[in-house]
Amino acid sequence: MELSKALSISASGMDVQATRLRVIAENLANQDTTGSTPGAPAYRRKTIQFADHIDHSTGAPLVGVEAIATDPSPQPLRYDPANPAANAQGYVALPNVNSFVEIMDMRDAERTYSANLSVMQATRAMLTRTINMLK
Repeated sequence: MELSKALSISASGMDVQATRLRVIAENLANQDTTGSTPGAPAYRRKTIQFADHIDHSTGAPLVGVEAIATDPSPQPLRYDPANPAANAQGYVALPNVNSFVEIMDMRDAERTYSANLSVMQATRAMLTRTINMLK
């Protein structure tokens, strides 16, 4: 039944967006986390990669999380020789997290999650009406 495929597709979309929101929350929570020892690296922003696959039981194209990786972009340095994480030159590595980018990603994930939820609710309503017609 095609309506069950629609439910599966929406559910997989909601699942990956929930994971994306978790990764964004982790990035925002650690946007000020530096190393604890001299010269230690700071927190690195995490990114999420999606992959599509086919559900063999229904034949529905689904989306899933392929990997959660770290952002390889350089970490900014700040001169702070009093900081315990400062290197020999007095510089502290800062996280490569940009709160503006994270907030925009969060809004996008929220909208995508909401769109998938709307599709799921519409599909459920169609199924309910179909069952009521068959009674």
